[in-house]
Amino acid sequence: MTGSAPDQTQPDHQAMPELEIAVSREAGDWPDHAETLVERVARATLAATYPPDDGPAELSLVLADNALVQQLNRDYRGKDKPTNVLSFALTEAEEPDPEEGAPVLLGDVILAYETVQREAAEQNKSPDDHLSHLVMHGVLHLLGYDHETDDEAEEMEALETRLLASLGIADPYADNHEPPDQ
Repeated sequence: MTGSAPDQTQPDHQAMPELEIAVSREAGDWPDHAETLVERVARATLAATYPPDDGPAELSLVLADNALVQQLNRDYRGKDKPTNVLSFALTEAEEPDPEEGAPVLLGDVILAYETVQREAAEQNKSPDDHLSHLVMHGVLHLLGYDHETDDEAEEMEALETRLLASLGIADPYADNHEPPDQ
């Protein structure tokens, strides 16, 4: 083995904290590549927005169907209807601070298969691009981004547009200026 210096063109992998992303398929007729796609988009979103100083983090992505999302939407938000994506942030809960080095539990992002497919068709978007946008949107909610006010919506949409462009996905708001349901 030779004693050469490390390649300085490689990114510093120590700067990015460990990110544990659990993906589960609970319901819906999701394509075989859905788990890989949603994890890749969640990692890209966190790489661009999660502060490295916050340490390791965990989140879950749940591939579900309209029935499960409607039940969660009814039980936790008082809205008895399905929606495209739900985000349940755990960082807002009044929990004790995690032990030193323990991961920050960001929360859960749950996606409804039928709604995602229907919206993609209605908006003339590829289902994968629409799913990518909704995963990113949900992860940003876990990190505290919101669209309750015009200023918040503008900030969140601009960030989504920029991050999606870095993944080769067109501006999701170009023809439809409504943020995803939440």
